[in-house]
Parts: sequence; structure tokens; C-alpha cells
Amino acid sequence: MTAFLAGVSLGLSLILAIGAQNAFVLRQGLRRAHVLPVVLTCALSDAVLIVLGVSSFGWVAARLPLVAPVLVWGGAAFLGVYGALRLRAALRGGERLDAAEAGTGSLRAAVGTCLALTWLNPHVYLDTVVFLGSVSTRYGDAAALFGAGAVTASFVFFFALGYGARALAPVFARPGAWRVLDLVIAAVMWALAAKLVAGQLAG
Repeated sequence: MTAFLAGVSLGLSLILAIGAQNAFVLRQGLRRAHVLPVVLTCALSDAVLIVLGVSSFGWVAARLPLVAPVLVWGGAAFLGVYGALRLRAALRGGERLDAAEAGTGSLRAAVGTCLALTWLNPHVYLDTVVFLGSVSTRYGDAAALFGAGAVTASFVFFFALGYGARALAPVFARPGAWRVLDLVIAAVMWALAAKLVAGQLAG
């Protein structure tokens, strides 16, 4: 249980930070648009990466040294473009949350964006494969329980974020609130992209 609870607490501490995944899940939750497929996609993707990290992070790091820079530059480019799209939406304005509106946008687009924000984000790999994978080695035979705790934390967080966002629906019935949210998301995406590029250049 010690290893499991350590995995839960560390997993939550990593995932609570505002990031591309979280911002997208929050937005989908507010719109009540394909929430279940989106939160399942995020949680299952995290689970796959956590299992990979716990089971074989050492092997990956030793044999694929060129993966990191590719992830950094590709991820930075994607985050920059996504931030620009959210800025454009904020400048255009006019968006609001209608209580009668549900499931806006296609399921394919929602899941596709979710997959891209997850699998093209280098921070996800650093947190799951590298960091959680390295910490899991401290627990020896209980490493699998540590990984199970981290996976549990991911599922709990994404479901709480996706469905808990509905409590904010009255606030986002106003177009101005959507503008603020889109501006914040754009700023977060660009900050993450800048951080990735700065770290790569410094390295």
C-alpha cells in the first residue's frame, strides 16, 4: 500500500499543473462535448505511458537517445500552433456556453486533438516515462503497485476535471468568460513551447 499511495500522490502532483491536456479537458467539460471519450483517451494514454516508464524507462533512455530532441521541437511547434488557434478564437469572440447545447464538434476531432495534445507533448513523456519510471525503481518488487497508483491518480483526475467542469457552466454562459479562458490557454501553450525551446537550446 505504501508504494501504491506514493504512486497516487506523485501522479497527482505531476498532473495537477495546468497543461495542454488539462486545458483541453476543461474546455470540453465546460461545453459538455464528448467528455467521456476525451477523459478516457487522456487517462488511457497516461496509463500506457506510465506502464512503459515503470517497466522499461532505462531501456528506452539507453537505446533511443535521439527521441528527446525530436519530441521537444515537434511538441513546441504543435503547442505554438494550438495556442495561436485559441488566441484567434479569443479575438473573434462571440462564443458562449448554451445550457441546451451539447456535444458540439465532431467526436473524431475531439479525440484527435486530445491524442495530439497528449502524444506530441514532451512533458507527458518526461513526467510519465522518465520521472515516474525512475522513481518506480526505488520500490523494487512493488514498482508495479507504484505504477498502479499513478494510473489511478490519472483516471481520478481526468474524470473529476472533465465532469466537474460542469459546475462552472453558469460562468461560461457569458462570452467574455470564454475569451478569458482561450487567452489563458493560448498563454499556457506558448509558455510551454518557449520553455521547451529554451531548454533544448540551453542543452
